[in-house]
Amino acid sequence: MTAAEPAVGPDTPSDDGGWRLFRGDGTPRAVSFPPAPPWRRLHSKHSEVSRTARPHPYLIGPDDADIVNAALHLRRPLLVTGHPGTGKSSLAHAIAHELALGRVLHWPVNSRSTLQEALYHYDAIGRLREANLRQDADGVEPGIGQYVRLGSLGNALLAQDRPRVLLVDELDKGDVDLPNDLLTVFEEGEFEIPELSRLPEENSTVYVRTDDPNAPAPVIRGRVRCREFPVVIITSNGEREFPPAFLRRCVRLDLPEPDEERLRNIVAAHLGQEALHDIDDLLEEFLGRRAPGELATDQLLNAVFLRKGGIDLEAGRLLDAVLHQLGGAV
Repeated sequence: MTAAEPAVGPDTPSDDGGWRLFRGDGTPRAVSFPPAPPWRRLHSKHSEVSRTARPHPYLIGPDDADIVNAALHLRRPLLVTGHPGTGKSSLAHAIAHELALGRVLHWPVNSRSTLQEALYHYDAIGRLREANLRQDADGVEPGIGQYVRLGSLGNALLAQDRPRVLLVDELDKGDVDLPNDLLTVFEEGEFEIPELSRLPEENSTVYVRTDDPNAPAPVIRGRVRCREFPVVIITSNGEREFPPAFLRRCVRLDLPEPDEERLRNIVAAHLGQEALHDIDDLLEEFLGRRAPGELATDQLLNAVFLRKGGIDLEAGRLLDAVLHQLGGAV
């Protein structure tokens, strides 16, 4: 360390209670990061903690819960619509937790998404490269199953005694034909992997890779068929309409914007009852700024979390940064 470099250590003093981790003065400091908000804490994807931990609290009215139950009884996909921040995606995790159905399988849809990627991926190039390497080394080539990995929808359709929960997130962002492409799979509960169905009879059973790296699954004669239809939660922000044939096969749930009472319940569920103390001004500001689709509930949670951390949200532009509108140009 040169004489011009400032000392850096864990005991660097702070005169603002630790709120300003970054000060913008160019001076390096070793700071201790405070705990993250409960909804921003990470767990390992396959850890025991993530498999057993209770997800963020989810509040739903009895009428909306009845619509969820209707979809479960009918074995139909639940199409969940509503503005950003109304809890569409979180509903899938709440169902999986309450019904003990394991980790949610997540398929985030974008404009390039295809049914094929959701079902499986076959790494033909990797298999060819490995075959050439093994041939040069006089080794035994791995089976074809090592190069077949099931996607989120493919994993949901595996033959299991209890269904998996599949979250198809923001389907309205996908190609216009994607909803119709899903119809047959959702109706039949099965699909074919041609690369495996063409194998000779002695190779009729192939173990393929799944979402659990320690649990490959057997595929017989190239067909994957579920014993129980998966619990499918499809979210949409209402950016476009879906075909009538697709809508006919779904149960629809429209999540409304939470009112003041429900907002208070959400804050208490995430941050505890004590978090409701002295936040009336934040609630009033949030409700005053909120137009349909312009603010999300998690923005209010962010504001309350900062307030409870001792941060002056009225200082400068901080409140505007936290409660910024979601629509319009940025």
